Amino acid sequence: MTARIARGSAQRARPRNTAPARGRQGQRKAAPQSQGLADAIRRLSWWIFIGMLIALAVALLAVFQIPQLAGTALGETVGRAGFVAKRVETRGLVRMSPMQVNWIASAQLDRAMPLVDLEAIRQQLLKFGWVRDARVSRRLPDTLVVDIVERRPAAIWQHNRQLALIDVDGVVLEAVRDQAMPDLPLIIGPAANMHAAELGRLVDSAPRLKPAMANASWVGGRRWDIGFQSGETLALPEGEEAATRALARFARMDQTTQLLGRGYARFDMRIRGKMYVRLSNQPGSTVPALVPPAPALQPPPPPPVSAPADVDPATTI
Repeated sequence: MTARIARGSAQRARPRNTAPARGRQGQRKAAPQSQGLADAIRRLSWWIFIGMLIALAVALLAVFQIPQLAGTALGETVGRAGFVAKRVETRGLVRMSPMQVNWIASAQLDRAMPLVDLEAIRQQLLKFGWVRDARVSRRLPDTLVVDIVERRPAAIWQHNRQLALIDVDGVVLEAVRDQAMPDLPLIIGPAANMHAAELGRLVDSAPRLKPAMANASWVGGRRWDIGFQSGETLALPEGEEAATRALARFARMDQTTQLLGRGYARFDMRIRGKMYVRLSNQPGSTVPALVPPAPALQPPPPPPVSAPADVDPATTI
């Protein structure tokens, strides 16, 4: 064998000898990575296990009501120290009777102040029609303070031959007797109370006609008929905007040419830009003349003042 062939064999053999060495070195480097991944998995498993133990402990406390029992025991301890609900103080009552509020709050009397359920009192008070809002608080050592915000009556609702006092939101406050009707607008018809706010805005848009209005009927769940004290009825179109325009136009017409109190029975303004008039069904009714009111008579000018006899007229200023 020649020297060149021997050197070539050595060179060809060198890669075969070095490849396994690189493989063993790669295995030695991969071992620490696998060990770190295993440690992370073990740590995560421990945290999961601890979390499960905590959740189980909380569930057991809730099942056996241990926090509630501890709170009750603490509240009773405070009560034995003299902090017990004995009195009820009410504020903001105008129309409601204090007895109604006291009857609700008295269910919490003789209890330790920390154990009084303030929210339960509030929810019971909100069931009264007159109560818009209620706030209940403790005033140590022994007083429950109840602040009432009452609703304001806005109209009388007539439905199914019954009268009820309602507020602007349509909430029924109390029944009304025929003999003791307050001086409030009368609205008539099913669900008319739910549109009381709309009617209020409509009436406010024509303040000149407001004193002459007697009632308002919610017709077909769509529109209003306005009744006047002089006996006429005004049929307004559907929609708040269209009704507001029609009522304002009627107010201008009544101001320039008197329409109310002249013998008409009904004005129909449901068609935009038009008004249909119906006469009374009473026998002998005639069409009243629609003439503009006569201008006010001007007083005659005063007669000229004559100068006294002893004064020269040419010198009078």
